[in-house]
Order: sequence, then C-alpha cells, then structure tokens
Amino acid sequence: MADSEGYTAEFRIWRGDRDGGELQEYSVRVNEGEVVLDILHRLQATQVPDLAVRWNCKAGKCGSCSAEINGRPRLTCMTRMSLFETDDPIVVTPLRGFPVIRDLVTDVSGNYAKAREVPAFAPPPDLAPGEYRMQQIDVERSQEFRKCIECFLCQNVCHVTRDHEENRPAFAGPRFFIRLAELDMHPLDVADRRDLAQDEAGLGLCNITKCCTEVCPEYIHITDNAIIPMKERVAGRRYDPVVWLGNKLFRR
Repeated sequence: MADSEGYTAEFRIWRGDRDGGELQEYSVRVNEGEVVLDILHRLQATQVPDLAVRWNCKAGKCGSCSAEINGRPRLTCMTRMSLFETDDPIVVTPLRGFPVIRDLVTDVSGNYAKAREVPAFAPPPDLAPGEYRMQQIDVERSQEFRKCIECFLCQNVCHVTRDHEENRPAFAGPRFFIRLAELDMHPLDVADRRDLAQDEAGLGLCNITKCCTEVCPEYIHITDNAIIPMKERVAGRRYDPVVWLGNKLFRR
C-alpha cells in the first residue's frame, strides 16, 4: 500500500549457494527515489544481515552490483523502484550465466581469465611514448568501447554460453569482442587480431542476436560497431579473392 512517504513492496530474493537454493519472500519499505540496491541494503540492515550482495560505487560505474531483476539482467544501483508497480512482487536472482557463490554473488573470475588471453596494445616499435599522433576521427572509432564497466551483463545474457556451457572454453564473449575490436581499430596498434578473434576467441559462434547490446548499461553498440565489423574484417582477410591471392603470392 502506497502513501505520501512511500510504500511496502514484496521482494522475492534467491538465497542459497552453489549447492542449491530458493526464492525467499520479504516485505520491505520503499521510499521515493530509491533504487533496488537501496532496498537490498535495507533488507541487510533490518531483516537479513547475512544476505550476500556485491556492490561498490552505487553510481553505475563499477559494474559490481549486476543481478537479474524480474528476469532481466540489470545493475541494481541503476534500476529505480519507480519502474515497477507498487503492488507487483519484485524478483531478484543472481546472474544465471555464472556459477553462484552465495545468494546474489556469482563467480565471474572466468572473465578475467579470458581478459588475460587478449594480447596487449602493440604500438609501432619506432615510436616512443609521447610521440603518438592520431586523428580524432580514428580515436573515436574505438573510444566507444572504452566505456565498458565490466558489469558482464552482456556475457551473462549471451545465449552462446548461457544455454551451452560447453562453449565457454572456446568463446570469449561480447565483452572481449569489443576489446579486440577496440585494439584492432586503434590507429596505432600494429598487431593483427583477426585470426585470434576467429580461431581462439570464437567470433564465428556469435550469430548477432543483439541481446548483448540490449542489456548494456553504457549503451555501447556492441553488435553493430564491434562484432559485425570484426566479422567483416575476418571475412575480408580469409575470403576476399584478391587478398587470398596476395597471401598465396606473398608466401611464395
């Protein structure tokens, strides 16, 4: 029931660990202007002090507080309670695409292992730091991808691994496709990352459903500006007849 100062909401929160768990129901006060993370903190303070919740900045910039709210992957600190009807129950569950540690905290360490597989920025060997010069239009092409806060919502929602656990070793996922695109499009990066993207990162497994783009809290155009251009670069290298002939002649 809502009043001028707030209302009482019904929350269903997944409680458990890697061995199993279930949704538990809580009634909790909601005040004007609050976000879901505020409510989780109130529950910790008043009813369930052992509720495990990962968070850091509460400003939508650290990516730590990712969860699934009514089935949609979101940042709890950026999901306003005003999005929901006051009499609708709100279901908060851990990210389904990663192993559960406890309650709403999942093990995302696999993403950091994938990050270590991406070769670092490789500038021209004849340029020293401070001598780099780039046109702004070239900078902007890859700058969009640097907005990534590593919330891993895109990794979580990608059906290539969400529905097919066996693909994880061979598939880097959307977050790392934008990293590869950022480097490959960088005007001063001299490494060729096209073969790596296709053969080691599993770019060919992506069928561009755009689910990763839809959940990105930084509104990065992951599919249109990173994944599709990388696929085009791979195709140009491997299947363009002129390039193929040139490679054959060069190897001779």
